[in-house]
Amino acid sequence: MRRREARPQGTGTAAPGEARHGGDPEGTPRHMNAPKGLPLWLKIVTGVVSVALVAGVAFAAFWFIRLQNNITKAPLSAGDSRDTGEAVVNDKSDRLQILILGSDTRDGKNSQYGSSEDSTGYGHSDVMMLLDISADNKRVSVMSFPRDLLVDVPQCTDRTTNQTFPARSGVMINEAMAEAGIGCAVDTINKLTGLTVDHFMMADFNAVKELSKAIGGVDVCVSDPVFDPDSGLRLAKGNSQVEGEQALAFLRTRHAFGDGGDLGRIKGQQAFLSSLTRKLKDEGTLGNPQRLLQIADVVTQNLTVDEGLASVPTLLTIGGRLKDIDVSKVAFVSVPTQAAAIDPNRLELVEPQASQLFAALRADLDLTNPGATATPAPGDPTAAPTSAPPAPPAYDKALQPVAVANGSGIGTRAQEILGVLTSNGFAQSVSYLANPVDQTVVYYGPEFADVATDVATLFGIPATQVQQAPGVTGVQLYIGTDFGTGTAYGAASVPDDVVNQTASDAVCQQVNPLYITQ
Repeated sequence: MRRREARPQGTGTAAPGEARHGGDPEGTPRHMNAPKGLPLWLKIVTGVVSVALVAGVAFAAFWFIRLQNNITKAPLSAGDSRDTGEAVVNDKSDRLQILILGSDTRDGKNSQYGSSEDSTGYGHSDVMMLLDISADNKRVSVMSFPRDLLVDVPQCTDRTTNQTFPARSGVMINEAMAEAGIGCAVDTINKLTGLTVDHFMMADFNAVKELSKAIGGVDVCVSDPVFDPDSGLRLAKGNSQVEGEQALAFLRTRHAFGDGGDLGRIKGQQAFLSSLTRKLKDEGTLGNPQRLLQIADVVTQNLTVDEGLASVPTLLTIGGRLKDIDVSKVAFVSVPTQAAAIDPNRLELVEPQASQLFAALRADLDLTNPGATATPAPGDPTAAPTSAPPAPPAYDKALQPVAVANGSGIGTRAQEILGVLTSNGFAQSVSYLANPVDQTVVYYGPEFADVATDVATLFGIPATQVQQAPGVTGVQLYIGTDFGTGTAYGAASVPDDVVNQTASDAVCQQVNPLYITQ
């Protein structure tokens, strides 16, 4: 038989007093119980929040550690002019200039694209683009440099071995990083453009394949069916979606587009990036931190960046800055070039167009607005000194011998300058063609210092570029390639037709007739 529990003394029913005051199973009156804890609903909410916080911290820690372990770092500079560990800009709010490099290294996952002998040292930059983000996040410029462009490479020191390599002249720009590393490529761009690169990103072949897969392919267009056996590119006429190997082939092909040269390849790369930008924008990827982390996980496994960019928050910050950009203000441009005089298989800058483009970028002008101008900032060394209005000259302008030596490289340039001189009273002005020079200078002979000063002031030429010179009679205004347009020296302006396309343009690539297939 089941044993009954012993009843407390008394009757079998609760007394009226017990029911009123309440008793717990132990028989303790309610008023003698310990105070109650938090309400049940508050306990539940507190628990949920705690779990969410722990999960959030764990999630953030997981991605931070994962991505940090993915990232490979290299020094930003190979020179002595910059502290490579110092943050020089505020990545959240300042104008940013990031050098984008594609490496041709063929080790590890890239071995299928050639042998290690195909790329020596640190490798060559297969792609070189300068990404320029305005401080207000309303404009982005992407300037491409052909790998065949001949440039001057400054002295560079390999930060790993401390070996110093001497400056070189007239070498292909894609060789800049081969000896001393990526920092030497950054220093070369700084020297060439007069800009200051803030960060760099270098990706290898595998990064392109994985990125294109991660976003589900990129839409491209070709004018005709094409097959390039060297890169492996094979596409039907019209629109296609490429990812993986075909995406890489589209970016790598050197012969399939245009006339088969590097400029055709650059246009193909710009079209690919335009399409990529539109897709990321349309799908809201840049405003989705989780989606950005997933893409960053794929890309950073094949990415090398500078110390200042080697953090997850910084990468997300830059991605976030681009999420609201108007794609019509993402401008793709190419450095103006022509066949090099010393080697028709290489390229050289076209002046003064190249200098004008670099000046427009230094002035932070909107490249999608041709003709936009800006005068030098007060702290700009090219700015003419400000002073009180000049006193009337103590000479007769109409009698002063002023010569214009046209070293700008533009045949009609002297006539424009002469027009300004004569309209301002220098009636005896003459002009002649001269050897091209980089910098404009006003030279003068004995007793003509005051005339030279007035001529310089007329065009806004700094006093540091007014010099006495033997053999000069009167005044000589020697125009350099830095004064190729306008009548105000140092005023930057956007060249006409400088933009190849914007990210809002869907451009179909013209296939090289030699590579059209059926």
